[in-house]
Amino acid sequence: MKNPQINKRSLGVSFDKLGVAHVTLWAPLAKEVAVLIGNEKSELALQAGEYGYWTLSTDKLKPGDTYTFSLNGEKERPDPASLAQPDSVHGPSKAVDITAFSWTDAKWANPKLDDYIFYELHIGTFTAEGTFEAAIDKLDHLVELGVTAVEIMPVAQFPGDRNWGYDGVLPYAVQNTYGGAEGLMRLVDACHAKGLAVVLDVVYNHLGPEGNYFNDFGAYFTDKYHTPWGNAINFDDAWCDAVRLYYIENALMWFRDFHIDALRMDAVHAIKDLSPVHILKEIKQHVNRLIAETGRQHHLIAELDLNDPVYINTLEEHGYGIDGQWIDEFHHALRVTAGEPQTGYYSDFNGIEHLAKAYRDAYVYDGIYSPHRQKVFGVKAEKNTGNQFVVFSQNHDQVGNRMLGERTSTLVSFEMQKLMAAAVMVSPYMPMLFMGEEWGETNPFQYFISHTDKELVEAVRKGRREEFKAFHAEGETPDPQAEETFNRSKLQWDLLFQSKHQTMFAFYKELIKVRKQHPALKYLNRSDLNVDYNKEKNTLLLQRRHGDEKVCCAMNFSDQQQNIALPAGPQWVQLLNSANQQWGGNASEVTPGVVEPESIIIYINHYV
Repeated sequence: MKNPQINKRSLGVSFDKLGVAHVTLWAPLAKEVAVLIGNEKSELALQAGEYGYWTLSTDKLKPGDTYTFSLNGEKERPDPASLAQPDSVHGPSKAVDITAFSWTDAKWANPKLDDYIFYELHIGTFTAEGTFEAAIDKLDHLVELGVTAVEIMPVAQFPGDRNWGYDGVLPYAVQNTYGGAEGLMRLVDACHAKGLAVVLDVVYNHLGPEGNYFNDFGAYFTDKYHTPWGNAINFDDAWCDAVRLYYIENALMWFRDFHIDALRMDAVHAIKDLSPVHILKEIKQHVNRLIAETGRQHHLIAELDLNDPVYINTLEEHGYGIDGQWIDEFHHALRVTAGEPQTGYYSDFNGIEHLAKAYRDAYVYDGIYSPHRQKVFGVKAEKNTGNQFVVFSQNHDQVGNRMLGERTSTLVSFEMQKLMAAAVMVSPYMPMLFMGEEWGETNPFQYFISHTDKELVEAVRKGRREEFKAFHAEGETPDPQAEETFNRSKLQWDLLFQSKHQTMFAFYKELIKVRKQHPALKYLNRSDLNVDYNKEKNTLLLQRRHGDEKVCCAMNFSDQQQNIALPAGPQWVQLLNSANQQWGGNASEVTPGVVEPESIIIYINHYV
């Protein structure tokens, strides 16, 4: 089989120092393969090699040239490993010299995961322009906020110019309407110059439907398994070696050639692989080789819905070695505690009791019966550290997969918004914000597409309507194909000039500052933690420690003032009270343990 290349691309089109193009295509069933260059479609034949690979070295294909592959003289297709698609997923690929970019980040050092404070954003709706270049202009805002890692939703080429990114069909190509490969490189370079790490969301569990020509080249899919998106990607069936190589090299490319710091891998529970070495484990092994060769640190983070720590256990512990994972259960427990109706998947969560369990155990369902799933679910994550879990009160899924895409700001009070944000920030896990939440953005984030296949568009519309039956939502589901659905989802940066939103932004800045400055909150030690709750009062007391420093977080999720007894011992001093007037609240009481409705007080022992 063909082995992954650590130091350079081995698939698609790449250029050496002399400007010679090296072309490699996997098409095991083809009898003839040629590359067609430019509008004239100048034809150059590829040579058949081992394991179904076809190759060519030529000086006739230059950076900037468009090209396609001809299969048996019958089908003309874009390159599966294309780096650029100037005319969308159906048009020709464009040759890119990925080594030509002039990086300025030689002194950049990727932070440890402990120091990651994530900020998830969607390039198309983060700014009015919806481009990488426009995002660069907003980086000073993120620096002022205090986040340390920018997490970008998928940028792999998708149909049209409006999409969440999970319908991408060319995993190596960077969306042309965002600014392409060079635009992404410029954004990464600018982030590093500002001290921000960059996390890229990648999709290795499926490919989108429109523009998906992979079956014309080889067995990229298998009917052994099925996913919510159709046949699974072929990671363990006949011809799977080349498919595994394709995704391994994709991960390496983002790290090596685009200087990405971490990958967030979408829904890895939907990756079907019974190989002796799971594809995620093999990706991790090759990423470790890259780290050893370059000296640059890179992280892998999974979205996972299995509550199975084998994914995040180390290679030495016979796990897959993924560095961290999202945990939706913290979000679900927090939202039910804050008043979210217990419908759909929220029906599994009872509020404050499960929130306390999420603080203690990471997984809520860790070997207990799940009524929603109607089975015992999950195992305990006792040996896993806090820097292996990402928590949040909002993200693209949890906002955008509501029928109307409502943000927290339109669902709960101003005071509850602050409390929910603080509940995330004081956790012993890595916190994540969703773009705009730091000023209480009121525009929704709705699901949008721009497919050209009318039958596919109607199927998506029908699917969205079916999806919300469990939530008993009222009203009409927004049309995902309509441009106004996309435009409605853009951030309103001018809200930052309004007093109420300025106050929310200032509160978020203070929250992040407090987390960074105090070791008891900054260091993610799950063992130095206690949590108590009162179900009747809907209150929770979180205690965290580091060395001699102790912090108490008294949270009141009820609509009444509550007394929360503080631990005996040190004299407790307020670090932050979300109900104070400077944060838009009405608190005047300074009695220790008296917590205003829907608010949090963070205390520290007076010895520090």
